[in-house]
Amino acid sequence: MHIRARKKSLYLYILGDFLAASIVWLCFNSRFFTEAGYDVNSSPLAEIQNYLELLYIPVFWILFYLFFDEYQDPYRKSRFLTLSRTFLHTILGVALLYWSKSFSEILVHDNVLYYYFIFHFIAIAFIRILHLTLTHDQVQRGDVAFNTLLIGSNQKAFALYQEITNRKEKLGYNILGYVGINGSESVELTSVLNKIGKIENVESIIQEYEIEEVLIAIEEEEHPQLRKVMNGLFDLKRKLFIKIIPDLYDILLGKVKMNFVYGAILIEIEREIMPRWQRILKRLFDILVSFLFITVFWWLYLYIAIRVKLSSPGPIFYQQERIGLLGKPFIIFKFRSMYVDAEKDGPKLSYEGDDRCTKWGAIMRKWRIDELPQFWNVIKGEMSLVGPRPERAYFIEKITEVAPHYRHLLRIKPGITSWGQVKYGYASTVEEMTQRLKYDILYVENRSFALDLKILFYTLLVLIKGSGK
Repeated sequence: MHIRARKKSLYLYILGDFLAASIVWLCFNSRFFTEAGYDVNSSPLAEIQNYLELLYIPVFWILFYLFFDEYQDPYRKSRFLTLSRTFLHTILGVALLYWSKSFSEILVHDNVLYYYFIFHFIAIAFIRILHLTLTHDQVQRGDVAFNTLLIGSNQKAFALYQEITNRKEKLGYNILGYVGINGSESVELTSVLNKIGKIENVESIIQEYEIEEVLIAIEEEEHPQLRKVMNGLFDLKRKLFIKIIPDLYDILLGKVKMNFVYGAILIEIEREIMPRWQRILKRLFDILVSFLFITVFWWLYLYIAIRVKLSSPGPIFYQQERIGLLGKPFIIFKFRSMYVDAEKDGPKLSYEGDDRCTKWGAIMRKWRIDELPQFWNVIKGEMSLVGPRPERAYFIEKITEVAPHYRHLLRIKPGITSWGQVKYGYASTVEEMTQRLKYDILYVENRSFALDLKILFYTLLVLIKGSGK
């Protein structure tokens, strides 16, 4: 099905929510008007406000569900998961409306709050499940399928292809072809499916064929090459669903969770670990904290600027190109802690006792206050409060020579502070940067808003102790 038609399905899904929320709220407004003594002689302004309630309450629900990432492609949504998420989010939404002064007059009248929750949940759940059932039937009939690439060329890949294509009820995979890993190819597979390229060109293949799903079915001896393949897939900017056949060892260890009641056993590899609502909350938190810090501590910025100016000739701020999200360069801001032309002989990492630092610069680096101008980078959206420290392209090349998995850090925004910065501190050599990398990889693979708060707490402890390396 064309992308435009699938977007139309999503818009209908959102419209269904809006209509359901509007009808339920209209019914409860009518009940309030008739039983709670609505004043028929109220002013025109009050009447307009009451009519507006019929609009902005449904709009509130749409924005609320959007915040919790409810509006994704309906053809990829699970009905059971949607039902459970709808129940939980409706509880949270009704609680928020209850505590809002604008709406509490209606919701606290008699037992309106409980009835409103029940009818709102039933209406939203019914319209959603109806819509998802229709889309689910389209997938099973084969009317809707996603362009799919099979990675693997041995017997395991052929078995997966057979299981998918021989099913009476389709799973939504339109397998366009395969790419091999080690050059060894199953005769059975080559007879039923076209080879559309080499593994080295998988990124360009995905772009050319507009691939949405990647199924990985490789043999055990091909596992050493899997990391390289995954790195390439994760670096792609397009939306991509990656699934892999687990080994029996993984199943016995309980690593495999059942994704569907029917179909091949596949593990879906999550590219985005942090849910959308947490990413939105993280961004709002970044902006709020950065703006408040700059506003409240403007005098500290002024004091540091004066000290920098008096410490040695040169500008107050130091600007340097760093590599950010998805490899995009940006200009980072710092209070200058070194003498001018400190890197006239080429890029060089700073170290404890570095004679290129001014006396005031050494103090700033100990307490990390030279990083304070980066709150402006956070407001601009180039950085976050928490994330791997951004590096220069020169040093990224050096690190990736010995640690190719460094590219994982470019999947998220860099930060003012990081788990690696807290646990390891400043790195003075490429070897130390590689050692610090393991902490940042740990953060990338387990990131959450709660973890960000934990890292910020430990950063404050480091600053209080003045133990910045």
